[in-house]
This record gives sequence, C-alpha cells and structure tokens, in this order.
Amino acid sequence: MTVDPVKVLAFDVFGTVVDVRGSLSRALSEYGARRGLEADWAAVADRWADGHDAAVAEVRDGRRAWEPVDALNRSVLDRVLDVHGLGGVSEAGRAELNGAWHRLSPWPDAPEGLGRLHARLRLVTLSNGNEALLRDIAAAAGLPWDHVLSAESVRRYKPDPAVYRMAIDRLRLPPGEIMMVAAHKYDLEAAAALGLRTAFVPRPRQLGPGGQPDQPAPGDSFDVVAQDFIELAARLGTRAADGGTPGCTH
Repeated sequence: MTVDPVKVLAFDVFGTVVDVRGSLSRALSEYGARRGLEADWAAVADRWADGHDAAVAEVRDGRRAWEPVDALNRSVLDRVLDVHGLGGVSEAGRAELNGAWHRLSPWPDAPEGLGRLHARLRLVTLSNGNEALLRDIAAAAGLPWDHVLSAESVRRYKPDPAVYRMAIDRLRLPPGEIMMVAAHKYDLEAAAALGLRTAFVPRPRQLGPGGQPDQPAPGDSFDVVAQDFIELAARLGTRAADGGTPGCTH
C-alpha cells in the first residue's frame, strides 16, 4: 500500500547512526596504550554503554533527577573505572575519556546512506543526547543534519511522548510527514503512537558479542524495514543526484 511521501526523517543517533560500543572500545584501548594501562577494554566499553542505558532509564522512570547525557555518562564512567581497577585515572583523564562520546564513529553505511537521503529529504536528529554532544558527533563524523532536535529541550528521555511532540512542534509538520528512523523498536512504537511514520533499521552489532538487539519479526508494523541506510534510501525512492519522489511502502 502506497502512503503519502514524508518530508523529514528524524533519526535516533546512538546505536542507529553511530556505533557506540565499538567506538568506546577503540577510544579506551587507545587511551590505555598511551598511558600504559592494561584492561579488558571491550568489557569496560560494554559496562559503560550498559550503564548509560540504565542511567537514562532511571531518569525516564523518575528514579533519578534529570541530567544531560554528558553528565550521566561521566557518572557511569567513574563507577566503571572503579569496578575495573582503574580508579587511579586522573580527573583530566576521565574528562578525556568522556569526550569519546563526542567522537563516536558512524556505521559504515551511514555516510553514503545519509548523503543519498539528504539529496531529497530534510534530515534531523531526534535523540536523547544533549545538543552539544549531538553537534560534536555530527562535526566529527560529517553527518548532514539540517537541524539537531534533542530530548534535552524538554528534559525528558525517549520514549516519553513529550520528546516526539517536541519534534512535531519544532518541525511544524503533520506527524504523517515525519518519519522516525531507529534501530530500537520501542522508539518507533512510541513515535507511531503519535502518528509519525516509522523506519526500522536493525543494527545486529550494536550490543556487541552476545547481545540481542531488535530484529525484524512477523508482527512488526513499521512503514519501512531496511538493512541499512543505503537500502533505506532506495526504499524511499531517493538517489544521490537525481531520483524519484520520496515515499514509503508497506
């Protein structure tokens, strides 16, 4: 069934556009090599990323006062370093490590796929990340956002409906002309509840070895399911230089 074309794609960022765990593991390993520190850096990265998710959930559920993601990540890092016997890392070192979140690397398909999509559609973030963090990631990775929308502006975290309502208000478009793109089903389900279109792009490696990220299932009702952003561009009828009318099909 053909539906009306969307005008804006709103992207989740962490896990959907950028590889959080792989990026953190590399940054930690490089830091350790420079300082002569030894640790299971992949395990440190996993614990840090898991702690980020848990801290966001605590804020969302009212069990923790609101703080921006940068502050949450730093508090989690302090605990993780202690757990892994790295409590001697200096304040300057901790600030440097926390800055790794500002340099997260995109998934391999993201630069080309976003470029193709941007040729025909407006692209924005709709992320729990605070604005400064999202802008730094975009600058470091060359992500072509037309606008940065952050949950920071409503001091709530997805999937709180206030975040999606904020996007609708800021974009000044009917919900059906906005498509949420995410690798997390809860994010898409919350967006759909407010009338946004949805595109599911699973990221099998986002949770690292042994993780169980969301995967397509027979009961899914998303407007588009694509294996990566390049396929998403093809499914939406966009091309890098000249192409058809953006749209989506079930």
